[in-house]
Amino acid sequence: METILDKYLKTADNVDPIKCVGRISKVQGLLIESIGPSAIIGEMCRIESANGIYLQAEVVGLCAETVQLMAYSETSGIRVGDRVVASGACLDIAVSDKLLGRVLDARGRAADDKGEIESGTRYPVMANPPDPLKRTRVTQRIATGVRAIDSMLAVGRGQRIGIFAGSGVGKSTLLGMIARNTNADVNVVALIGERGREVNDFIEKDLGEEGLKRSVLVVTPSNSPPLSRLRGAYTATAVAEYFRDKGKNVMLLFDSITRFARAMREIGLATGEPPATRGYPPSMFDQMPKLLERSGAAEKGSITSFYTILVDGDDMDEPVADTVRGILDGHIVLSRKLAQHYHYPAIDVLRSVSRLEKDVSGQVTQEAVGIIRRLMAIYDENEKLINVGAYHTGTNAAIDNAIAKHESIENFLIQSIGEKAALRDTLLKLGELAGVTIPEEELLPETVSTDTEE
Repeated sequence: METILDKYLKTADNVDPIKCVGRISKVQGLLIESIGPSAIIGEMCRIESANGIYLQAEVVGLCAETVQLMAYSETSGIRVGDRVVASGACLDIAVSDKLLGRVLDARGRAADDKGEIESGTRYPVMANPPDPLKRTRVTQRIATGVRAIDSMLAVGRGQRIGIFAGSGVGKSTLLGMIARNTNADVNVVALIGERGREVNDFIEKDLGEEGLKRSVLVVTPSNSPPLSRLRGAYTATAVAEYFRDKGKNVMLLFDSITRFARAMREIGLATGEPPATRGYPPSMFDQMPKLLERSGAAEKGSITSFYTILVDGDDMDEPVADTVRGILDGHIVLSRKLAQHYHYPAIDVLRSVSRLEKDVSGQVTQEAVGIIRRLMAIYDENEKLINVGAYHTGTNAAIDNAIAKHESIENFLIQSIGEKAALRDTLLKLGELAGVTIPEEELLPETVSTDTEE
């Protein structure tokens, strides 16, 4: 049985009485250089200023005796000659069930004025993805509560999906709907590099009180230094891994991967990496799969993840979007045209793909999806002719059918922010629109448990 002194004894055991110390030799922009201390890449260091300022920094590069560091906060107040003390450890975070309902910063510390999170269990922020040969197959559907996704883009437990869109098309709102309505055990929400005002908006408007009780938020707003934005992504993933290792089915909602990539670009260029594609350094293309592969199905528990990608000028082939799309298990494209027509969520079904849809939905359901997709594609191909009155009813039976069903399909795919769509009702309506009868066993697919324990 643990005593009240145990946590202090553990802390004392981890203290190295011999400190490795260096001195700052240069501060230029984001980069801090020091002579010493002896340290490894990723090691946490403390900068001790003569005027009493203490900063946490991390080793991001080594060059002969020069140690390159970046701070987790603003560097104002430090100067050449200040001490740099190595901690002897890389960043890790305290984890426990007490994280639920809490808001954390990039280092896993409380950011919500509800007191520090005390736990004897710590998880490394940087970790390896699960062994690919030990991953379980994705065969079970998970409900998101969003009709357009649950019907046309079925998502499996442990699947990784990208949400691709330009600015202001509804990415964050869609994430909030999923967080509030999903039947996953735990939500981990990463708000990386987003606007500061969106934090309370997401908590109060999108999550709500009930959603927050089973959620953990990791927040590093856009004004944070690039190292904070970078490590916030890994901290959120580590929190999701903790709950996954307890056997939980976790929903990781990450907004946005683009801000994470831009933070990597800032750090890479500051440390002297050559710019590769559109200014992104080689390290970005190396680290991206290492982060994204950490989610998914594992031996015990799973992490189902939705990552938002901000596509510049709606360019789906820009470097970040192209890289991420090749790693993930599907992509949801949000259309500015649909958003302009007040069609929310603005999911462009015809441009979106769930690569595991056939593994998690039944045969008749797949047939129904195929019928609806064909109707939507036929209408899309002939929309201009229809709108200008150049098409005459009776000319083509397939087009006539597409026109007849168009309004019903649109109304089915539109969903208000506060509306939760039950999976059974969604599939029943899908079958009705497609003109097929979905059997009972497909209406009640095996879904995630909400009481899985370690």
